[in-house]
Amino acid sequence: MGKLLNVYDLIRNSLGFEWNEGNEIKNWSSHHVSQIECEAVFLNDPIIKFEREHSQIERRFMAMGKTDQERYLFVSFTVRKKMIRIISTRAMTKGEFKEYENYEEKNS
Repeated sequence: MGKLLNVYDLIRNSLGFEWNEGNEIKNWSSHHVSQIECEAVFLNDPIIKFEREHSQIERRFMAMGKTDQERYLFVSFTVRKKMIRIISTRAMTKGEFKEYENYEEKNS
């Protein structure tokens, strides 16, 4: 759990978002998720599901959260130089939604 707490600190201390143009286009064309909608997840109390080692120098994280339009998204991201860099985003699966719903019930 200690590693995950560090992720929340990284998010809280971030300076904003950084997008790779290719990822931004892919997220829209494949999943109809806009950049602004994806960023809202991080402003609306996301939960970090898990992290995985991507390489020796970069950690990748998975978050689940709700947008201002009440859409539930799953987001893969990393943090580089205090910037949240979105890798991909999509609608949550049914199982992910259930997990997030349980989290919201426990924390309301």
